[in-house]
Amino acid sequence: MHQLRTPASARSLRLPATAAAVVLALTACAPVVDVAPAKDAANPACAPMMVALPDTMGDAALRKTNSQATAAWGDPSKVILRCGVNVPGPTTDRCVTVNGIDWVIKEGDPVWTLTTFGREPATEILMDPDQISSATVLAELSAAAGKIKATRNCVGQEELQNLPTGK
Repeated sequence: MHQLRTPASARSLRLPATAAAVVLALTACAPVVDVAPAKDAANPACAPMMVALPDTMGDAALRKTNSQATAAWGDPSKVILRCGVNVPGPTTDRCVTVNGIDWVIKEGDPVWTLTTFGREPATEILMDPDQISSATVLAELSAAAGKIKATRNCVGQEELQNLPTGK
């Protein structure tokens, strides 16, 4: 009976192939973040923003999500993003401008909701300020959020006092 011998070149190929299979198996096991899509997630205007999202948010890495026009950073998630949420109308909620992007901030306990103002579709961020700084989140996302054109801006108390009264 003859024993089949594998040439040395074939044996040397097996090790990298096996290592590659193990790496693929390990990365395939990384949990996908379950994020409900926004009502207007299929809006094509979300696409330029989604491809411009940063790979990291502070020390949190971008993770895969299971819904269109969504993103998550950190494990467990520190920041969740959804493009295509309802566009906020006039509001008395706090509005801040970071790097030319207006955001309406609703402070929750513990989760804050930050929504772009004056951009359609709107983008919503959910974050816990005890886990990551809101200033970091808004600064890191400003370039991507700017891919959706602004049509309105936040109005502050000074601007309201200077509006014509209609008399």
